[in-house]
Parts: sequence; structure tokens; C-alpha cells
Amino acid sequence: MTTPVLPLRRNRDFTLLWSSQVISTVGTRVTSVAYPLLVLLLTGSPALAGVVGFAQTLPFLLLYLPGGAWVDRWDRRRTMVICEVGRMIALGSVAVTALVGGVHAVTIPQLVAVAFVEGSLFVLFDLCEGAALPRLVPAGQLPTAVAWNQARTQGADLVGQPLGGLLFAIAPALPFAFDSLSYLVSGGAVAAIRTRLQGERTPTADRLRTRIAEGVRFVRRSAYLREMVVIVGWMNLVFNGAFLVLIVRAQRLGGSPGQIGLMLAAYGLGGILGAIAAPAVQRRLPGRVVLVTIAWLWTALGIALAFAPSLVWLAVLVFVLNLFGAPYNVVIAARMYQLVPEEIFGRVRSVSRIVAWGTIPVGTLLGGLLADRLGAGPALLVFGLAMVPIAIASTVSPGMRSIDDPVSEPAGQPA
Repeated sequence: MTTPVLPLRRNRDFTLLWSSQVISTVGTRVTSVAYPLLVLLLTGSPALAGVVGFAQTLPFLLLYLPGGAWVDRWDRRRTMVICEVGRMIALGSVAVTALVGGVHAVTIPQLVAVAFVEGSLFVLFDLCEGAALPRLVPAGQLPTAVAWNQARTQGADLVGQPLGGLLFAIAPALPFAFDSLSYLVSGGAVAAIRTRLQGERTPTADRLRTRIAEGVRFVRRSAYLREMVVIVGWMNLVFNGAFLVLIVRAQRLGGSPGQIGLMLAAYGLGGILGAIAAPAVQRRLPGRVVLVTIAWLWTALGIALAFAPSLVWLAVLVFVLNLFGAPYNVVIAARMYQLVPEEIFGRVRSVSRIVAWGTIPVGTLLGGLLADRLGAGPALLVFGLAMVPIAIASTVSPGMRSIDDPVSEPAGQPA
């Protein structure tokens, strides 16, 4: 006899985690718009906006590698709750400063510090959440669960970014207050999860360096993981640099904070539609076909962004561009869950993240500098042309060609 598998919507603990992260991610998207808008209001400098974005993403470089070893040893639920409480306090400090002393009482050093703390706690939360997912859902439902998480992210883009522009237009403190409260709600929901989020761990005196090395060796032995993290890392550099430039370009085209938020809502809408289609795409098409096709489409769309003459055209292009984000990520993540055992998933994820996401702060800083020196239009063209090597590498990569090969021992859900 076999136990019937519940649909994800009836899986209490998964839906509790998922819904709590909807709230938290909406808050994060609200401030992703508010950070650069506040810096531009205070200083008028795209370069300083890039510095704040760099501080928020610098922990990707500093903490992902040791963080993977830490969270494979720590209690994951407790760590996630502490992270959410810490982010609530950090974002709340900006809201309190702006409300008590006025918006000009907020300083760039304060924003840099808050962004760095928020980014650091995000790294630890992200590692815990990714490693805990196979504990919450059966192996056969992992691609669908990843697609749900993609839909969560894109739905947050759809709601959070226009909401961030609207709240900022009302009062610059409001986006930060909203984000702070979202972390409070999320932390309480995570605390209510009943499922144990890690298997039994044998006490070990292994040094941190030894535990990290296990994750590094696992990635190094897999051609797919080795090449995937490099390709995705370059892609993240391009996309995150272009995102900041896109906001500057929209502002230069005369867009108000509210209009910029609506333009970014088109990005979120495209992502939601892509997430709905992602499980079917992952089941019906070879993984390599999906990855190579999307890489070339993104290259063409990235170059076209540089020549968009209005906010409407920017909105249309980012809508189409983000249609393909969820299918791409679901194919990537589903293969990773097939290859990596749960007990070392945090360490393997940390190795892949430090390479694949470690380029994000560089891209954010580079985006601000290019927009400042070249102007937003030429900077977008630079980032669009930078997608060409990604498309070529995706086409010829041996590791990407192996994505559809059978796996002898899938990771699955631990007993």
C-alpha cells in the first residue's frame, strides 16, 4: 500500500511557508524600488544608488560559502525566524528615522548598513529554505514546488514594485515600514511550521573548512553544476546591473515613482504567466532546448531594451523578457534537486550561490557606474550585448548538454 500524495495546496506546512514568503517577498520588492528612489531623492546620484545596492548584495559573496556549512548544522526553522526578526528591526530603523526626523534625516551610511544587514540575513534564510524544501514535499512534487516559489517571486514583483512606487510617492518612510511589518508576519508563520526541517544530524567536530570543502568537491565533480553556476553567475551580473539602469532610464523618460512601479508590474505579470507554464514546459520539453532557446531570446530582448523610446515600450519588453524566467529557473532547480542529497544540500547550494549570485553586487555597482558615466540608454546596450557570451556558452556547454541524462540515485525526500 502507498500513502496518497497530497496536492501542494493541501500540504499545510508547505503552504504556510509559501504564503509567509509571499508576504515577505512583497515587502522586499517594495523596498527594492524604494532604495534607489530614496537615494536619488537625497543625492540625485545613480552611482550612490548602486553603492546601496552593492551593500545589499555583498553578503552573497561573503556569506554564502560559510553559510551553507552553518545551516547544515543549525536548526533551520529557528534560524529562519531569527533572520526575519533581524530584517524587521533593520528596515524598521529607516522608517522610524524618516518619520521622526524627516526624510533628510536618513543618511546614505545608514542605508548602506541596513542594506548590508538585510542582505546578510537573506542569505542565511535562503539557504535554510532551499535545503528544507525536500523535507516538506515529496520528490515528485519538487519541480511544481519550485514553480510555486517562482510564481511567488513574480507575484511579488507584480504587486510589490508598483506598491513600492505608490507608497514612496505618499511618504518615503512607508515602503520601509511595510517591509518591516512583512518580516514580522513571515517570522511568525515560519515559527508555526510543524515539520522538522532537517534530518537527524550526527554530531561532528569537523572544521568549517572541511564541511565547506565537501560542497565544493560535489560541485566540482558535476559538469552540469560547474558550468551552470558560471553561466547563471554571468547572467545575474547582467540582469541586476540592467535592473538599476532600467529604473534610471524610466526616470529619465519622465516616469513618476508610481509610473515606474507600474512599468515594473508588467515585469511581474510576465513572471507569473511564465511560472504557471513552467511545470508543463519542464515536463514536456528537453531541458537543454529550454535553456538554450531562452538564453538567445533574452539576448535579443536585452539589446532591444536599449532602444525603447518610452515607458510603454520598456513595460512591453520587460513583460516578454520575464515570461521566460520561471521556466528557466525551474529546469535549473529541478535538476539540482535530482543530483544533490538533502543532507549536504545547504553546502552545495552555498557553493553554487556564491558563484551564481556573487556577481550580483558587482552587477549592481556596475549598473550605477555605467548609468552615471554613459547614460541609461547606452548602459542598457552594454548589458544587452553582454548576454551574447551567455547564449553561446549555453549552446556549446557539455554540462548543459547533460541536463537530460538520467540520474542513478535521485536525492528525493528523506525517510
